[in-house]
Amino acid sequence: MIYLGADHAGFELKEKIKKFLNKKKINYEDLTPKFKEGDDYPEIAFKIGEKVSRDRGNGILFCGSGNGMAIAANKVKGIRAVEAYDRISAKLSREDNDSNILVLGSWFIKEGKAEEIVLKWLNIRFSGLERHKRRIKKIEDYENGK
Repeated sequence: MIYLGADHAGFELKEKIKKFLNKKKINYEDLTPKFKEGDDYPEIAFKIGEKVSRDRGNGILFCGSGNGMAIAANKVKGIRAVEAYDRISAKLSREDNDSNILVLGSWFIKEGKAEEIVLKWLNIRFSGLERHKRRIKKIEDYENGK
């Protein structure tokens, strides 16, 4: 399952991506279905992060710059949230880093480019190469206080 979340600055782009996902017949759950002026991105990032971590799904977060959402989401245990700005960064984040949350900054990424990034990110899987597994394990060990 793909969980979607957006603050007020990313809401419009999220709505456009929902239409794109519908057209591609990709299932998702929108955890921020209503526009809320003045909302705070950490609450949304935590909500999506917890859902992704618990259900072992994937998430896409939308805000203005992407920065705050990525920082907040990465505070949730088990989350590897990345800001992708093109198809290559999206591909590498999955292939090498096994990212489970994609963050898009609506101030910098417009609809067409966002669609390309989302599609690439969703269609790439973790490579499973030993060096990448080793690096991710180091992150997980640190996260778990080892």
